[in-house]
Amino acid sequence: MEETHLPRAHTFSLLILTFSLLSTLSLSTFSPTDNHLISCGSTVDTTVDNRRFISDSNPDSPLLSSEQTTPLTNQNPSPYSVEIYNSARIFKKPSKYAFEIKEPGTHMVRLHFHAFFSSNLDLSGAQFHVLVNGYVALSNFSVGKVRDIVVKEYFIWADSDKVVISFVPAKNGNYGFVNAIEVISAPKDLIADAGFLVNGNKDEKFVGLTKQALETVHRINVGGPKVTPFNDTVWRTWIPDYEFLKSSKDLSKQMYFDGRIHYQYGGASREVGPDFVYKTARVITNTNGSVINVNMTWEFPVDEGYKYLVRMHFCDIASISLGLIHFNVYVNGYLAYEDLDLSSITDTLASPFYVDFVADDDSSGVLRVSVGPTNKTMAYGVDGILNGVEIMKMNNSVGSLGGKICAVMVLKSWPRGNISVLVPIVAGVCLFLSLAVLMHRRTVGRRNPAAWSKLPTEVPGAGSNYGNQHLSGKA
Repeated sequence: MEETHLPRAHTFSLLILTFSLLSTLSLSTFSPTDNHLISCGSTVDTTVDNRRFISDSNPDSPLLSSEQTTPLTNQNPSPYSVEIYNSARIFKKPSKYAFEIKEPGTHMVRLHFHAFFSSNLDLSGAQFHVLVNGYVALSNFSVGKVRDIVVKEYFIWADSDKVVISFVPAKNGNYGFVNAIEVISAPKDLIADAGFLVNGNKDEKFVGLTKQALETVHRINVGGPKVTPFNDTVWRTWIPDYEFLKSSKDLSKQMYFDGRIHYQYGGASREVGPDFVYKTARVITNTNGSVINVNMTWEFPVDEGYKYLVRMHFCDIASISLGLIHFNVYVNGYLAYEDLDLSSITDTLASPFYVDFVADDDSSGVLRVSVGPTNKTMAYGVDGILNGVEIMKMNNSVGSLGGKICAVMVLKSWPRGNISVLVPIVAGVCLFLSLAVLMHRRTVGRRNPAAWSKLPTEVPGAGSNYGNQHLSGKA
């Protein structure tokens, strides 16, 4: 095997009860209760993929600080450009949008960025922070000189009547921008509350996922082509797995299925993954009656210092009958699932489901997922199969997806400069005040020893306890 893991086997019983599985949803197009689509900086509404983006210049716009913002239009757009990327809203001071929410629950938030050049303003020079409902979604963000479109996607739990998105320039004199915003109710239970914690030490569940802020960092269609929002029920993009596959390509085979995908009660729905993902896969096949003792591995770059939700999609489109596929699943080299038998879970071929794992950061900056043969793998059969992978960053202990600075610190950094300047100033002031108090008390103590007392070791409001901290939970 390529992977190394602890001797203890990670065998999970009664998996159907503990998987993050969804009931079958309607085969029609998903219709979210909350569906805010905003074209920023535009004076007219725009239709993209049969979806209408509303101009934020109208009186009913969720933009709450229009006097501090400037609309900008791309004066030389490409003839092939999508209309929402030809305008932008510029923020030179902290500004926010507040979206009315009809139904509490998980909401998808997408922020669209395209750094065009117009009116002597090059948007590639913008640097700013973005806050979503008290979480730091982006910190010191800059699109840079790359003129490609950048879409940032988040899953945020909304338990109030609003989702508030704030844009804060990184420092005085700088600015932020955004081209389009989506705030959409996620399908019911798209983000389940529990997943398997994979750390190599013990088998346990991780609970509290729905209340975490999540950022999609990778969404992969394994063995298949790119899937665009037009072909996804909830308007996601899935990219091919070529650049992430690290195993020899001779070990794997791409599979394409032209039949019907069977969505069942207790299995994954089209809202979890579209047909285009479940109808393609990459498999390991053995030859000459021998099992290939090698895993198929993908490596994904990730930021250090975070936990990650790893969702793996499976659909047996390779077998001619039930009971022919048995394989192991690994996350970061640890055995996450042993002897996965798709037939015992789905009871039919071409029936999809998914598994959620929570991976601890291993400080390598790389997250690995693998599938490979087990001692139950059959000769002349399939040693492993994978259809799709989603990797989502989870907020850290200060409620941030963009570093160790919480939302309150971001807001307090304005207008005195950026956070890197603010922190030493605050620390210097605290040190000066502490020394002043100490010298005063010592002076008083010489006159009246009974009046001297020890300085407190903690200063209220200092450290990382700004605002509400969002802590990870375990069961």
